Amino acid sequence: MSETQLDLTAPELTASDLLRLEDPYFTGDTVAVVTGAASGIGRATAVALAANGLTVVGADIDGDGLTETADVVDDFGVDGRFVAVPTDLTDDDDVEAVVAAAAEEGALRFVANIAGMQHIAGIAEFPMEKYDLLTDVMLRSPFKMAQAAMPHVRETDDGVGAIANMSSVHGHYATKDKPAYITAKHGITGLTRAIAAEGDGTLRGFSVSVGYVLTPLMVNQIEDTADERGISKREVVEDVMLGQARTKEMMTPADVANLFVFGFSSHASHLNGADLLFDGGYTHTYE
Repeated sequence: MSETQLDLTAPELTASDLLRLEDPYFTGDTVAVVTGAASGIGRATAVALAANGLTVVGADIDGDGLTETADVVDDFGVDGRFVAVPTDLTDDDDVEAVVAAAAEEGALRFVANIAGMQHIAGIAEFPMEKYDLLTDVMLRSPFKMAQAAMPHVRETDDGVGAIANMSSVHGHYATKDKPAYITAKHGITGLTRAIAAEGDGTLRGFSVSVGYVLTPLMVNQIEDTADERGISKREVVEDVMLGQARTKEMMTPADVANLFVFGFSSHASHLNGADLLFDGGYTHTYE
């Protein structure tokens, strides 16, 4: 494949991509908070949950992106609702405010902490302000979100709900040039387990780990990795990203969103403190 033939465009989300499940909690009275809802996996998850009839509160610092997500929900003509709440996830007051806004919409039962960032550099050169930002968004804010949301879940009639955290194959192992991301994703495993330990069996905690997903963030990462390592974008995709995988294809945002739908459903009642690892064989197989 030549460099010009390499398609690095994030796929357009379609209604047929989305998993739909019958579930007693998938109704308009049930509320889910989704962070990072302005694009990528967060947008796909917000749309997928709305397609399953839930009221979804989307949190993101990108207000224009949230408006676009709301437009997608409207275009799909789904049963659920989408409520956009522009949110700075590095601001504790903003996190508490979006949770409070969600609780006003109905019974807050689900939280999907999906917002993510990336910066490509080795430890010795890594800017500490970037480290602080990445860990604030991907580790501290999920902790604060859980702290704010757990009391609301417990206040529902039966205390049933789940807090899901976006992890990664990089929550299972480390590669070079992603130290802050790897630190955050390893930390999210601990937070997930802590939520499960304190959830009394009805409030579950779980994480979702996937390999490489073709999102706008990933397109930027491919370009940055090519520059950092002095190789072509094709080599980044085929050798660095998919070289160890057995499934030689990137996931789509919808593929990941469907894992959150399943994880929140009653079909996943025994998924607690654990990780849904969908990585194409990347983590546990070797050449």
